[in-house]
Amino acid sequence: MTSKLTLSVFASLMLSASVVAAATQSDGATNSGPGAASPRADAKGNPLRRAPTKHVSNYDEAKVGSYTLPDPLVLQNGQPVGTAEQWLKQRRAEIIKLYETEIYGRVPARAPRLKFTVAESETNALEAIAVRKHVVGRLGDGPDAPEVNVWLYLPVKDKRRAPVLLYLSFFGNDPGRPPADGSIKNGRPQFNVSGPLTNALVRGYGYASVCYTEFEGDSAENSISLVRKMALAPGETKPAPDEWGTISVWAWGVSRVLDYLETDPGVDARRVALIGHSRLGKTALWAGAQDPRFAMVFSSCAGEMGSSLARRDYGETIDDMVANLSWWFAENFRKYAGHWNDMPVDAHMLIALNAPHPVFITAGTEDQWADPRGEFLAVVAAGPVYRLLGQKDLGETEGPPLDKPLSTGALGFLYHTGPHAITSADWEAFFDFAQRFEQGAKP
Repeated sequence: MTSKLTLSVFASLMLSASVVAAATQSDGATNSGPGAASPRADAKGNPLRRAPTKHVSNYDEAKVGSYTLPDPLVLQNGQPVGTAEQWLKQRRAEIIKLYETEIYGRVPARAPRLKFTVAESETNALEAIAVRKHVVGRLGDGPDAPEVNVWLYLPVKDKRRAPVLLYLSFFGNDPGRPPADGSIKNGRPQFNVSGPLTNALVRGYGYASVCYTEFEGDSAENSISLVRKMALAPGETKPAPDEWGTISVWAWGVSRVLDYLETDPGVDARRVALIGHSRLGKTALWAGAQDPRFAMVFSSCAGEMGSSLARRDYGETIDDMVANLSWWFAENFRKYAGHWNDMPVDAHMLIALNAPHPVFITAGTEDQWADPRGEFLAVVAAGPVYRLLGQKDLGETEGPPLDKPLSTGALGFLYHTGPHAITSADWEAFFDFAQRFEQGAKP
């Protein structure tokens, strides 16, 4: 059975655009978010944890403590990086290696093959606004190989290859298809919408989504159940200490989706933006750092070990992550619990690894667990690398201002009023940021 997105369906979706644009995906949607895992909170609702290292969550700027960030523009031998060539050929490779070995883990040679085929596609140029494709990948070669489902929508108003927003999602549903029961509410079909599908199509973007747990599970019990399990050598029961945690698996997975998008005749694979929220915002930054084919990254509320400076003692810490979410990282990462300043990298370096490609980062007032000020400061500290590569940085060093997008350079930031979520204001600011580069401000 095929499916198409008609003008009547489009109208229904546009009537609920505020719901579409404000679609959120938070840690609470899975089994290990701070809301579910934190039995105590302070007077403002911020999670309070006492880690095995005896560290207790802090939300007082006066108690953040002093720290010194590693310099992204100094080689490991102590020599300064003074040219773009030095960064691209030497320092960048050093930092990637540190993240592979110490933080997220490297991809092992035994990683399975992931091959995609189009299982379903329909277009009707007279009444449809989008070509809808269901693309199915198979992990490995066996008859019972696990499947990875990609939902791809491409606008039909422009016959040229379309830029695409690739959304690494917490959910596996088709983002633009009515439920099987044909539910109707207020006279309109009820759609399983995740992300700003209609807004993307109206602005000339394609939209693709894939669920992260179709690559690997996300709990202590099932985090070696799919790709990581398939990559184990005979006799191994877990990855080596420097091999991939689940964030590296999820990043590997979206790069494999990009492999497919490069083959699709309707996609301009040179203009694929990767989007992720929370743990998937961390994943988006790491995927963009490793795979320069991604033209842009939007990382929402990625927080600790993503877009926020880990050396700041504010909100979630390395100690919390090692105690509660260790499967996200390489085993080597565990030694930094209680020893934050020994870590050879920090969030500003992860952001800088994406240079010169644009990166847009958001934070929320109700998400102090993710340390919004630490996220802002990480973007600021990534600026010297962007400037070295000829790009404009954030343009601000104080703040962050509230509900005011900072997006005149290749680094963008928005501190929204509201929760740990991608809000409608975030989406609109990101679209404006992205389209500015589409209209000629490309790096």
